[in-house]
Amino acid sequence: MNRPQIPADVACAADYEPHARERMDPAAWAYLCGGAGDEITLRANREAWDALRLVPRVLRSLANGSAAIELLGRPLQSPLLVAPMAHQRLAHPDGEAATALAAAAQGAGFIFSAQASLRMEDVAALVRDEAGRGPLWFQLYLQRERAHTLELIERAEAAGFEALVLTVDAPSSGARDRERRAGFRLPPGIAAVNLRPQAPPPPNADFFSEIVAQAPTWDDVAWLCSATRLPLLLKGVLHPDDARQALAAGAAGLIVSNHGGRTLDTAVSTARALPRIADALGGALPLLVDGGVRRGTDVLKALALGASAVLLGRPVLHGLATAGALGVAHVLRLVRDEFEIAMALTGCARVADINPRLLDKAS
Repeated sequence: MNRPQIPADVACAADYEPHARERMDPAAWAYLCGGAGDEITLRANREAWDALRLVPRVLRSLANGSAAIELLGRPLQSPLLVAPMAHQRLAHPDGEAATALAAAAQGAGFIFSAQASLRMEDVAALVRDEAGRGPLWFQLYLQRERAHTLELIERAEAAGFEALVLTVDAPSSGARDRERRAGFRLPPGIAAVNLRPQAPPPPNADFFSEIVAQAPTWDDVAWLCSATRLPLLLKGVLHPDDARQALAAGAAGLIVSNHGGRTLDTAVSTARALPRIADALGGALPLLVDGGVRRGTDVLKALALGASAVLLGRPVLHGLATAGALGVAHVLRLVRDEFEIAMALTGCARVADINPRLLDKAS
């Protein structure tokens, strides 16, 4: 039996990317790793974390330190969660099952995508009874029929998911040029198995009257809050006014996200949007952030800007494509180790010690 191996030259999460690209179908790579338009936002996400500079403190006690946090009342070994990502069997045959098992083994949170290529019940059953696992959340797109949305919610509740994550920044797909140039189509045997089949719009459909006419609104958020016993987080918020409205609508948390640069190109980077939203809410809701996070120092910077936790996306897929569950677990461990090192080197024994004064205001 060929056991998965971690390549000898992998020292950080980003080192997995070339190995993953070698192993993946080029069209699948374009779908999973490409961005919208000219991919300006895709690049800006990474560049914004790099541009922030840390101002470390020294000679501070690090005794009894810990990277642990509490999120929505649940303990978490570190502020790391796996972002919801569709069709993970494009990267590896074990898909979401491997990712969930790896996240559980590392004590990281796992957000299961509604567009997953494995059944939610099967994946949840693999990890929900694991001691020390992180939160298990279900990411949701509102369906055209409320009855179909309710069906998904009821299945998620019964399967043991602990929160719902509503993606709100994609009333339509972005113009993903790299994906279109590659001619990406889902291969046989891979589909969004948790969703009812939807007929595609006719070729000459009018965009506003036939494609986005039923796009979700704040009324749908209020309805969703009333339709579930689970806490609801909104994913895809970049504007402070939307953050305030989410608080008023009953959201339990926000994920500051631009969909990994896959929807609106030239949208603001998440590292720039995060502190504005944190200022607008003043700690009223837990904030999470994704987009371009590759290093433990990125995690520390995010928390200094006001986040409670971060989501890792593409690096997880790169680990998955390279070495299955072992690769995902290694990616999560590398980033956590780097985060703990960054905490120590900035004089932070605990996550609560991380604050905006660790960031150079000029950066």
